[in-house]
Amino acid sequence: MASEALRLFRKFGTSAAGRWFYSRLICWRAPYFGSIGPTVELLETGRCIVRIRQRRRVQNHIGTVHAIALCNMAEMAGGLATDATIPASTRWIPKGMSVRYLKKASGRMTATALVPLIADPGQAQDLHARVEVRDDAGDVVFDADIVMWVSPRK
Repeated sequence: MASEALRLFRKFGTSAAGRWFYSRLICWRAPYFGSIGPTVELLETGRCIVRIRQRRRVQNHIGTVHAIALCNMAEMAGGLATDATIPASTRWIPKGMSVRYLKKASGRMTATALVPLIADPGQAQDLHARVEVRDDAGDVVFDADIVMWVSPRK
């Protein structure tokens, strides 16, 4: 059975207006994501794509997208990809995140999270969500490895 997040994306994600609405639903559920004004462009088993636009509320003092906005975006994409990938009999929580800031982040940012299938759903384990954030030129400006703790629901 698909997660609630994936089920809702399949329902609303077929149009631009539906993806906007879906993104607002996610931000309502997890309000801290609303600070970056994200749009979930794709959600499927093993993958999630999230976009943000550069605007004043996500900028730093040098006029580029702020490092923490990129972290927030990565956590959103990684969390949704994890939720869409793990079996309904399991749950997840972020355990840690390693990030690299590779280039100044300007303009529209696109985060792509990839999550592997878990080997044994009955066993608690770490799962790594790998996230790359690219600018409009296609250059990787940021990447993250988010360790998700996945365990059976009790």
